[in-house]
Formats: sequence, structure tokens, C-alpha cells
Amino acid sequence: MKKFKLGLFPRVVIAIVVGALLGLILPDVVIRIFKTFNVLFAQLLKFTVPLLVLGLVTPSIANLGRGAGKMLLTVMAIAYCSTVCAGIFSYGVSSNLLPMYLSPGELSSEFVSEKEYLPYIDLKIPPICDIMTALVLSFVLGVGVIFTNSSALKKGFDEFGEIVKLTIEKVIIPFLPVYIFTMICEMSAKGVIAVVLGTGFKVILTGVILSIIYLIIQYCVAGLIARKNPIKMLWNIVPAYLTGFSICSSSACIPVTYECALKNGVRKDIADFVIPLCSTVHMCGSTIKLTVTSVAVAYMFGVPLTFGLFLQFAFMQAIAAVAAPGVMGGVLMASIGLLCNILGFTDTMTTLIMTLYLALDGYGPAVNVSGDAAIAVITDKIFAKAPSAK
Repeated sequence: MKKFKLGLFPRVVIAIVVGALLGLILPDVVIRIFKTFNVLFAQLLKFTVPLLVLGLVTPSIANLGRGAGKMLLTVMAIAYCSTVCAGIFSYGVSSNLLPMYLSPGELSSEFVSEKEYLPYIDLKIPPICDIMTALVLSFVLGVGVIFTNSSALKKGFDEFGEIVKLTIEKVIIPFLPVYIFTMICEMSAKGVIAVVLGTGFKVILTGVILSIIYLIIQYCVAGLIARKNPIKMLWNIVPAYLTGFSICSSSACIPVTYECALKNGVRKDIADFVIPLCSTVHMCGSTIKLTVTSVAVAYMFGVPLTFGLFLQFAFMQAIAAVAAPGVMGGVLMASIGLLCNILGFTDTMTTLIMTLYLALDGYGPAVNVSGDAAIAVITDKIFAKAPSAK
């Protein structure tokens, strides 16, 4: 018989429930042991994030150079603008909407128990560079490979990327539920778990609604440009949305998204080019989910999140998300460094963001892949007279 295996979502749910219950009864010594694991794993996570950017973004940029041309630049520009606009849209709405049903500073130090659980071991694992350095270096190396056609360097980063993927898939992702469990357990012991769990449902529901609204906006824009019925196109994309929601992966949805794009009248050669490319560079749904969660956590911790500061984060996050869909939870992992470096989030805040982000992972990829087909419709209209898309 085939071995039964729990997915990431049910493991996260189990971690939240068990952590909330055990935190009420476990002695302080056990909570401190959990805290020790939490601190060590957080250090490993910080160390891995720049490697994730270098190992995935660099070869991704280098690969795009093989088909460099007007269509490539057009699709890249549209995808980047869509991802950034998704962040700005969700920030603008959620920063005005969430205060209506969340309490300001409810997880700040004044409202939280003064009891502190110190780890038994506080080992520091400094990353090889910060996230901004990794992003700039990835861009320089990726573009350099394109212009020098350095196959050796390209192969080296391809292999390095596979090592990073293996680390994320075999070490980071499997231990994420444990990491979340230890954090929830500590929060439960401090008496703030009711606030976190009560808020989680509101934040997730807000993210789902905003992501659907943004998807409708995308198809209205695509329909306006291509002069097609957006309602009909939205209906045709439902299989891709449901597939993305169920398997939580943009890359794995490529065949379904491709078929949906063809139903919306996209030329086959353009769909062949746009859909695989956008599955790597277009992360509007994941960005909405991350933004809504970040705004909620910042509000609950009483941390100011100005538009200017967030705009800087949005521009960089859209770059960091490139190639992240190749790894489960990759967009979240690639954005952690930016949350800390640009927005000034603490380890506790980023862990809570992970918890809320992973609690319903499917709606981000669902909007990502659905939006890919909208970009394909726009690209098809722009290059309608082109004899070949490649």
C-alpha cells in the first residue's frame, strides 16, 4: 500500500492546536527547551535565506536570457508591475480595513505577560551576506552570465540552486511545523494564544477576499486591453484556480493554466512562452497573502508600517520572489530577510507571519496561476501580429 503522508497544511494545523493545548500545562523547563529549538532554527533560517536568493534567482535570470527579446521584456515588466501593484493594493485596503476588527498593539509588550522564556543555548549563525546584497549580487551575476555566455558559471549556479532547493525541501520545510509549534506553545504559556488564533481567521479571510478582488481587476484590465469578456475568461480559468488552491504550487499548475489560457483565445506559441515564464516571475497572490499578514502582525504588535517603508519592501519583494515557486513556501522564505531588514520585524513577528501565511497556503498560488493566464491574454493582444512568439 502507498505510504500515507500528511501535507504541510494539516501539519501546521496540528502544530497550532497541539502547541496551544500543551502550552497551558507544560512546565517552564520544557518551554525553555522548545524556545532553544525555536532560536536555533531561526538562526538557520536567517542563514539560508541569502543562499536561497543566490541559488534560485541567479540561474533564473540567466535562463531568461536564452530567449531574450521584446516578448520576454514585456512579460517580465507586466509580471513585475502586477506583483508590485498586488502588494500596494493589499496594503492600501488592509491597512484601512484591518483596524476595524483588530485591536492596536494587542501583542505589544504592554499587553503581553512579562514572563520571559530564555533558551538554554543561544547560538549565532551569521548569514554570508544580507538579503539586499544577495539580491543585487544575483542580478549582477545573472545578467553577467547572459552577456558573457559563461556556461561554467551557469552550470555552477544551477547545481548550487539544486543544493539550496534540497536544503529547503528536506530540512527547512519539514521542520517548519515544529518551529511553529514551539512558538505557539510559548505564546500559549504567556496567555496570548487566544488573541493570535482569534485574529488568524479574520486575517486569512481578509486575504482570500482581497486576492479574489485583485484577480477580478486583473481580468477586467486584460478584457479591456484584449477586448474580451472578463466574466467568460474568469469562468474559463476556474480549473487553474482550483488546481492551484489544492496543490499549493504555481509550477505544478502549468499544464492546467496552459489549457485555460488556450480556452481564453491565447495563441499556442504565446501560451508556450508566457505560462511557464509567469509561473516563475508572477507572484501576485502570494504577495497579497504576505502583505495582509504582515500588516496585521505589525498592527497587533504596535509597529508603525508607513506607505513609504512598505513601498520599498514591495519593490524588493517582487524581485526576491523570482524563482521561489520552485520550492514549497519559497516566496515566504525569500521574503523573511526583507521583513526583518526593511520593515524591522522581530523573530517573533516573522514566526507569527509564517503561522498565518501557512494556515491556508492554497489561495496564494491559486491567484498566481490564474493571473498568469491574464498576462498571457494581454501578451497575445500586444504581439497579435507577430509571426512567431519565440
